[in-house]
Amino acid sequence: MATAKRTAELIRLFEERAPIARFFGMHLSYNEEGGAVVDLPYNPKLDHALGGVHGGVYATMLDTAGWFTAAATTDRSCWAATSEFTVHLLQPVQRASLRSVGSLVKVGKRQVVAEMQLEDGEGRLVGHGVGTFIILPNLPTK
Repeated sequence: MATAKRTAELIRLFEERAPIARFFGMHLSYNEEGGAVVDLPYNPKLDHALGGVHGGVYATMLDTAGWFTAAATTDRSCWAATSEFTVHLLQPVQRASLRSVGSLVKVGKRQVVAEMQLEDGEGRLVGHGVGTFIILPNLPTK
């Protein structure tokens, strides 16, 4: 389970050192189970040519929730890397906020497998992902 100290460190990392978070307008928090929750208010600059939210946004939201869920499994100030990631685009979204939530599938010594769900502002499941994240203890986040 993620500690309050570690999740606070990761939220600070997200807010202060992740330009993509500011560019997209994402917000990070953690739920009681230690899963990362990534919220994205609707941003028309992230739409594709036909007016729907671009699939790359789905992938970014899912990867972000998985990465921050995996990174919270260790109290060490270390880096994690996405080593494998599968995205399922389930439904198109137009003019809606998004929320991605990560949950742990398996935690090993150096590898974490997470599952991620992406919902629109109405709570509809619109995307799904599974990712493998490698913990890199020799690369501190500080």
